[in-house]
Amino acid sequence: MNNWRIKLSLLLTYFVFAILLNSVGIVILQVIKNYEVTKSAASILEGFKDLPIAVVSFLVASYLPRFGYRNSLVTGLVIVTLACLAMTQFPGFAMTKILFLAVGVGFALVKVSVYATVGLITENRQSHASFMNTIEGFFMVGVLSGYWIFGLFINPDEPKSQSWLEVYYYLAVLGVLNILLLLSTPFKQHEHDEADSEPASALADFIAMLKLVKKPMVYVFVISAFLYVLIEQGIGTWLPTFNNEILKLPTDISVQVTSIFAACLAIGRLSAGYLLKRISWYALLNTCLLFMSVLILLTLPMTRDVTLADNVTWQNLPLVAWLFPCIGLFMAPIYPAINSVILSALPKKQHAAMTGLIVLFSALGGTTGSLITGLVFSAFDGQTAFYLTLLPIAIIFITLKLLSNFASKHEYSQQEQTAS
Repeated sequence: MNNWRIKLSLLLTYFVFAILLNSVGIVILQVIKNYEVTKSAASILEGFKDLPIAVVSFLVASYLPRFGYRNSLVTGLVIVTLACLAMTQFPGFAMTKILFLAVGVGFALVKVSVYATVGLITENRQSHASFMNTIEGFFMVGVLSGYWIFGLFINPDEPKSQSWLEVYYYLAVLGVLNILLLLSTPFKQHEHDEADSEPASALADFIAMLKLVKKPMVYVFVISAFLYVLIEQGIGTWLPTFNNEILKLPTDISVQVTSIFAACLAIGRLSAGYLLKRISWYALLNTCLLFMSVLILLTLPMTRDVTLADNVTWQNLPLVAWLFPCIGLFMAPIYPAINSVILSALPKKQHAAMTGLIVLFSALGGTTGSLITGLVFSAFDGQTAFYLTLLPIAIIFITLKLLSNFASKHEYSQQEQTAS
C-alpha cells in the first residue's frame, strides 16, 4: 500500500471537514445578525451538525469495512460539496440547518474511515499515537484557515451583509479537488480482507460494536471523550460571540481572533506527536489539564470592564483576547491521545466499530457543550459559561487515572501472552 499517498488523502479530506465543522461558531454569529434569530435558537446548529454524526456513525460504522473506506471518504465529500453549492443558492436559516446536517452525515462517514485506515497504515502503538496527533493537528490547521477565510468575506460595516456566503463556492471547489485526489490514490482494499474474517452479516457486526461498551476500559474512555469534546466545542463554538459581546471586538476581528484558539490546538497536537514518543501520555495529559484550569481562573476575571481603543486592530487588542484562546495549546493533546490509547488496546478489526462509538459520544459531547454554553451565556454571561468548564476538567482528571490503570493492565497482559 502506498502509505504516503493515502496519508496525504486523509489529511486533505480532514482539512475540508475541519473548515466546515468548526465554522458553526462563525455561522452562529452571522445568522444572529443576518436572520435575527436568538442565541438559544442559533445554538441548535451545533445539534444539526453533531446529532447526524452520532446517529450515522452509530448505524453504519460496523458496515464501512465492507463498503470500503475510500468509497466512504468520497461519499462524504460529495454530500458536503453539494450542500455548499446549495447554501449559496438558497440562503436562509433553514438552509443553514440543512448544510450542517449534511456536514454531520458526511463527517460520520469520513471520520470512521480515517481512524480505521490509520490502524492499517501504522506499524506500532507509537507510530499510531504520533500519526493520530498529526492528523488531528492538521485538522486544526483547517480550523485555523477557516476562521481567516470566513473573516475575509465578512463585512463588519454591514451586519446584514451576506457576502460571507461566497466562501461556500470556494469550499465546493476544494471538495471537488479532494474527490479527484481520492479517486486517483491507490487504495488496496485491506479493509475488505478484514471484513471477510468477521461475522457474515451486517447485523452481527453491529451487535459486536455494541458489545464493546461492556468493556470497562471502553466506557471509561467514552466518558473522557464526551467531556473533552463538551469543553472544546463549548469554548470553540461560542468564542466568536464571546469576543464580540463580552470583549466588544468588531465582528470580523472577533472571528479572526478565534483563530488563536485553533492555532494553539494545531500547535499543541503537532507538538504532542513529537512529545508522546518520549514521555508518558498520562503525565502529559494531567499537566495539560492543570494548565487549562489555571488559565481559566487567571484570564476570565480580566474579561470584565475591558477598555478598547477607538480603532481596534490586531496591534491594540486587549491582552486577554490573546491569552484566553491559548487554552487550546493545553487542550490539544488530550483527544487524539485518549483515542490512540483505546484503539491501540483493541484488535485492528475492531477499529471501525470502536471509531463509531468514538464519533457517537464525541458528537453528543459537542452538542451538549454548545447547548449548555449557549443557554448559560444567554441566562447569565459569557464568563459564567466558560467558568463551568472547570467541572468537566475535574472529572477528566479522575477518568484519565482509571484509563491509565486499564491501559497498564492490558499492556501487562499482552506481554504475558507474548512471553508464553
